Amino acid sequence: MRIDLLENTWERHVPHDQFAYLRRNAPVYWHDVPDDTGFWALTRYHDVKAVSRDAKTWSTELGTTFIRTQTPEFIEIAKLTLLNMDPPKQTRYRRLVSAGFTPKMIAKLAGTVQARAERIADGVLERGGEVEFVTDVAEYLPLQMICDLIGVPESDHHLIFDWSNRMVGFQDPDFRTTPEDGEIAAAEIFAYCDALVDERRTRPRDDILTALVQAEVDGDRLTREEIDSFFVILCVAGNETTRNLIAHSMNALIDHPAAYRELAGNLGDEALWRSATEEFLRWGSSIHNFRRTATADTSISGQPIRAGDKVVTFYASANRDETVFPDADRLDLRRTPNDHVTFGGGGPHFCLGANLARLQIMCMIRELVRRFPAATHTGPVRRMRSDFINGIKHMPLAFTLP
Repeated sequence: MRIDLLENTWERHVPHDQFAYLRRNAPVYWHDVPDDTGFWALTRYHDVKAVSRDAKTWSTELGTTFIRTQTPEFIEIAKLTLLNMDPPKQTRYRRLVSAGFTPKMIAKLAGTVQARAERIADGVLERGGEVEFVTDVAEYLPLQMICDLIGVPESDHHLIFDWSNRMVGFQDPDFRTTPEDGEIAAAEIFAYCDALVDERRTRPRDDILTALVQAEVDGDRLTREEIDSFFVILCVAGNETTRNLIAHSMNALIDHPAAYRELAGNLGDEALWRSATEEFLRWGSSIHNFRRTATADTSISGQPIRAGDKVVTFYASANRDETVFPDADRLDLRRTPNDHVTFGGGGPHFCLGANLARLQIMCMIRELVRRFPAATHTGPVRRMRSDFINGIKHMPLAFTLP
């Protein structure tokens, strides 16, 4: 079988056939990259978890999270972000920023998430049920919530949407205006954050940005550059990934109408909705992978790895590992246990916003199936050209009116 896990493949489909082959025959596979350094592709669940939890051997700071080698300038900027830090620097940073993501903070947002989801679903009903799901539904809730959290005024929401698309969509011509556009977008969002930080220092609010400005642990505080970098992570990870997870969840229900009917008939079954949300997360895998770099000569599952080699953990493959998930290619809304790796394989880089994402997916999907007994595609689903983000950029559909 020809193995190609780069951006052109992902634009067409999720390569589950390639992953299944690799899990069986070459779970630690050397993948060449044209005009760049190749990498080791990890496709089995337990290997992905092991690398995720060993930051000493597998560094994110020596390169970036992206497969392809980036410019030195980009790497220096990336080192300011939580995703591209190693402990102990990453541990310090995470302790400081976690103040904005405590269970108490997330619980305070539940009513707002629910109210926004209801308004968005009502808007679909007002349109007669026909929507372009990504732009008319999926983008709104995560964008609004992240902007609310940060304290971005509604008049600037479109800026956050544009910057996040350009930063993660640099491989997709629909989002990129120049080859350097991702770096330009990062610079623009840093400048915007600087202005908000200055405002919060003089006029604090009840938002995460103020919490970051005021955060202190053992006398340690975040620098302006660190706040800027976390602002970027919030805008991208909190907006882009959750938007795609909502789109993947609805896409899965359209492809599995019996599952749609099961949810619609059990709106008050909280246990079902919790397990269904976890299954949507396993099924959708919003991030394809996470790259790390070996800090020393080592091995994975018997395969020797040299210091400096790129190692890429593929979450979509780990989430379909047959040795962990029985009948892994079946959407099972009551699957328990369901220890998927969509938010990372554990360790220092586990997603801070995991519970907020869960809340948004559950509320948005429930409000849609509450109002509409079914949904169908009315045109082709178009995927993002990216070997990092598992993005859906166009999904026209029609909800059946009650």
